[in-house]
Amino acid sequence: MKILVALKQVPDTETKIRVAADGKSLDAGDVKWITSPYDEYALEEALRLKESAAAEVTAVSVGGDKAKDILRNALALGADQAVLVKSAETGDPLAVARTLAAFAQDKGFDLILLGNKGFGGDNACVGPMLAELLGLAQANVVTKLELSEGRFKAEREGDADSEVLEGSLPAVVTAQRGLNEPRYANLKGIMAAKKKTIEEVEGAAVTPAVTTVTLALPPSRPEGRKLEGDAAAQAAALLGLLRDEAKVL
Repeated sequence: MKILVALKQVPDTETKIRVAADGKSLDAGDVKWITSPYDEYALEEALRLKESAAAEVTAVSVGGDKAKDILRNALALGADQAVLVKSAETGDPLAVARTLAAFAQDKGFDLILLGNKGFGGDNACVGPMLAELLGLAQANVVTKLELSEGRFKAEREGDADSEVLEGSLPAVVTAQRGLNEPRYANLKGIMAAKKKTIEEVEGAAVTPAVTTVTLALPPSRPEGRKLEGDAAAQAAALLGLLRDEAKVL
């Protein structure tokens, strides 16, 4: 079985985001870049399939040279090979999906895994777009995955209960929190990864469908207000605020 795992490099969740001088991109000066947390679930699932079903795992990322860091980490965790598809970072999910589709086409992957969304952008559409472009079955926001005899069975949380999806491989599956518990790289894996080569290929020429016109931080939240007194007094005060200030009553 051949598995492709698509990884996106995103700012660390604790990074203090700043807008760059051009007003439409991030100031990358003090940013620490990490693998998108949702993609970590996808990679962990691929590695577990490698261990249980002798799968071959290829990690891929679309972007510039700095994405090699997360690919090197994927190798340290256990991926068999890593590929950087060089492409300008436009922030356009369709362009990324088209680039990944052009790379994956005709390479015989049985399963393509990726996070259900890239942390920060939260577009949640690269996976579904990729499946459509490749003409493959898809299961998204998955919290449980089983494979058998050329088929997959996936579970995800629905509005009222869990949903079960079944289909044929090859397929595209996007991972959600709860699918597994991602592992950490150990020293042996980190040292071994340093000796491995990250393949570089030029991305397909795609025209972005979306461009960023301007980027701004959200307005600061007003300070909270603490209500004093016993429960009855707090309830009365809250009722007054909702009626007189918020005008929702």
